[in-house]
Amino acid sequence: MDQSGEPEPILNHRVLLLDGTVTPLVLTVDGLLRWSDKGHRCLSVEKEVLGFSTDGPKIKIKAIVEDGDGLFCFGSRGALVRKVFVFQPLSEDSHRLWCLKLREFIDLLGRPKRLFVFVNPFGGKRAASKTFLDYVKPLLEDAEIDITLQETEYQRHAEEVAYSLDLTKYDGIICVSGDGILVEVVNGLLRRSDWVVAIKTPLGVVPAGTGNGMAKSLLHSVGDPCTACNATLAIIRGHKCSLDVATILQGEAKHFIVLMLAWGLVADIDIESEKYRWMGSARLDFYALQRMLSLRHYRGGVSFVPAPGFEDYGEQTRYDNETDSIVDVGSLGEGEPINIQRHGYQGPNINLKELNWRKIDGPFISVWLHNVPWGAENTLAAPDAKMSDGFLDLILVRDCPKLSLLSLMSDLSNGKHVKSPFVTYIKVKAFILKPGVQVEQPDREGIIDADGEVLARGRGTFTSGQKTLMQYDKLQISVHQGLATLFSPLAIDQIKWPRS
Repeated sequence: MDQSGEPEPILNHRVLLLDGTVTPLVLTVDGLLRWSDKGHRCLSVEKEVLGFSTDGPKIKIKAIVEDGDGLFCFGSRGALVRKVFVFQPLSEDSHRLWCLKLREFIDLLGRPKRLFVFVNPFGGKRAASKTFLDYVKPLLEDAEIDITLQETEYQRHAEEVAYSLDLTKYDGIICVSGDGILVEVVNGLLRRSDWVVAIKTPLGVVPAGTGNGMAKSLLHSVGDPCTACNATLAIIRGHKCSLDVATILQGEAKHFIVLMLAWGLVADIDIESEKYRWMGSARLDFYALQRMLSLRHYRGGVSFVPAPGFEDYGEQTRYDNETDSIVDVGSLGEGEPINIQRHGYQGPNINLKELNWRKIDGPFISVWLHNVPWGAENTLAAPDAKMSDGFLDLILVRDCPKLSLLSLMSDLSNGKHVKSPFVTYIKVKAFILKPGVQVEQPDREGIIDADGEVLARGRGTFTSGQKTLMQYDKLQISVHQGLATLFSPLAIDQIKWPRS
């Protein structure tokens, strides 16, 4: 700071504005561009400047700012808009120095320069391609980021591409979609022989699907609206956070999830409402009412390793490995494969037999396991969930009157449902699900939903044409803390800016 309390300037040169005004342009040590133009104005290099280009003697600064009268520092909040600010330094030396210092500032921020972008043209209301063209591409181009575009063509296409992609060419992978493409990418990266390096690739999510739970969880953490613009800015700025990844095992079958697993009411709504996909996200609310009017209860049970503070929930039990359905990771040597696949990530190295297991028996209306707070833009499923705390949040409903259930479901938008006396809310480190038949129709079973896709489908259930990954049988889940990396809107540590 100088004696006036203002940030110390690095550059302070007179420049010519488009209207012919000559004014001082100041670059401060904390990364603010200040100038006078009918009032004192400023731009934050870190938060608002996307990139810059030159046009002869002119410097064009491309920015994303809050719409309103004039970009005053600490002004009223408004919608974000792209703007270009043009300055003309009064000498060649000044022009060269401004370009040099602006480039130094932007490069020090650690922003990505090359991104591989998946666009799912079939998700949600099929708006992902338009979202990419209208919002994502223009912002990435302003930020001088090279883009390699891949539209997904079928289920698990993104997983196949991520499995074989030359990651040395890119600084991150972006998913313009709902949550499904992100899950496919994580599965593709973790099935690679170089998974240890591959899973460190930063992943970005731009909301363009039905649920958008991951994007909502990231943006809500800093109070930003869940929009394509805000999500793209988080990617451009290059901030990162860790993300827990859960491994589902069933015999030799293995699948990785990052958002949630559901069985019962939530899974039925999520998957069976596919028949109303033309309604967009409204299909979930519409079908939820149908399901509550004809409520199903499912026989079965859950076992879990409670997080500290949740040891009193359920009844004490032993680790159950009575069938071949579950592979005991703890019985294998370190690095030993747990299925036929001889490469790729094998799941967290946890001795499950030595852990404190508890159990809760059904019947259940709903079993819901969550890794992040938001299941969709309007569904705060697990309000206490963290992106990287090493635990999954378990939400159980065993019995509930229909009117109370309706109230409970309406509280999903604010997270108050977990306070209901009909809800059990627990944090767990490991989990076993034993799915069973419907109480009302014992010849019918249920659907197991993993991150919005059908993991397993029992007898007499809705068929959407999706391939299932596992059998409708016992499965085991354990979580690896902070395994994956996401582009995040979270603030970075203070940068030591270069001096002239």
